[in-house]
Amino acid sequence: MTVQITAGQFHAADGVEDWRCLYHVVSTCFRTGTLARGIALVDEIGRLASGAEQQYVTIDLRHAGVTVSLSLRDIALARRISAAAKDLGIPADPRGVQLINVTLDTLVGADVLPFWRALLGYRQIGDDYLADPARRGPGFGLQPMDAARPQRNRMHLDIAVPHDQAEARITAALAAGGQLISDAHAPKWWVLADAEGNEACVATWIGRE
Repeated sequence: MTVQITAGQFHAADGVEDWRCLYHVVSTCFRTGTLARGIALVDEIGRLASGAEQQYVTIDLRHAGVTVSLSLRDIALARRISAAAKDLGIPADPRGVQLINVTLDTLVGADVLPFWRALLGYRQIGDDYLADPARRGPGFGLQPMDAARPQRNRMHLDIAVPHDQAEARITAALAAGGQLISDAHAPKWWVLADAEGNEACVATWIGRE
């Protein structure tokens, strides 16, 4: 069984400067500019990734770029993909990646998780998380609370961003009318809210190890 290295170990390695850890995955975006260049890069990734490696590679192909995510923090594969993009003259832009989770506050998670699993058609990971088996939709997580809070929204978004982009994302949200509710757990996460008090969290990998 392959052991997952920590996000800190991944970022400390040489040759992975193009990549950013977002919760359990590492991702980067390659700015191809055209669909043809994107297809060429995807084709090259298909050749250089072994059959075993391909099972944890997710690729999103658009005309403007290709986003590649690895559910295993595989330093060697990340290096090979970056090298292939460089050989094709395609620059990496890790600022273009993020990972979004929908998080629901619950009193008894075991009572509600089966409903959401059936409704979403997701697969369960652990006791409090659901994932899209097609790797298209956002993750869905449960967060325990001690008492019911009917006065506030019990569902919020968690937006995982590259650790070196978090402050810029927060600054932009505040400039757009948001408010900072708490930075007590920063840089692991910050709690923000819109003008009506609807909350969201900006998260990074730092402090999760």
